[in-house]
Amino acid sequence: MKKIVSTLLFCMFSAASACWAQTEVDKTPAGTNDQIVQMHQRISAANRTYDAKVAAAKRVYSRQKAAAAKERDAAVAAARDGVPSAETQ
Repeated sequence: MKKIVSTLLFCMFSAASACWAQTEVDKTPAGTNDQIVQMHQRISAANRTYDAKVAAAKRVYSRQKAAAAKERDAAVAAARDGVPSAETQ
């Protein structure tokens, strides 16, 4: 039983140290000559640009959605009050 427990503990520590070692590899200098690293850096830059454009589009969408909701709420309130809307006149 002790042999099994010690073997399992050894395997856990080995796996944990291997995972930790892999995270340290990601710290590469910006001016590297490795083509694969440069490719990944360009992909990351493209993803950041895309995310920024999507965030900007979501902000515009949210503003337009809020404006449309405001118009809808005003029309609903007018309909409930019995006031004819501009569309029906």
